[in-house]
Amino acid sequence: MSVVAHVQELRKKHEALSQAVEQAQKTTSADTLHIVDLKKQKLRIKEEIIKLSS
Repeated sequence: MSVVAHVQELRKKHEALSQAVEQAQKTTSADTLHIVDLKKQKLRIKEEIIKLSS
């Protein structure tokens, strides 16, 4: 897989996590730890995107 393709896949995962976080935050019964985990995953992906893009 090329770097460009890998970055594109990471961006798709990042967007999916963004949507999952938004959906979880809208739910009143959302598990805070689950939301924190999603945000950490999102941050790790963003850091990898930045690293690969530089």
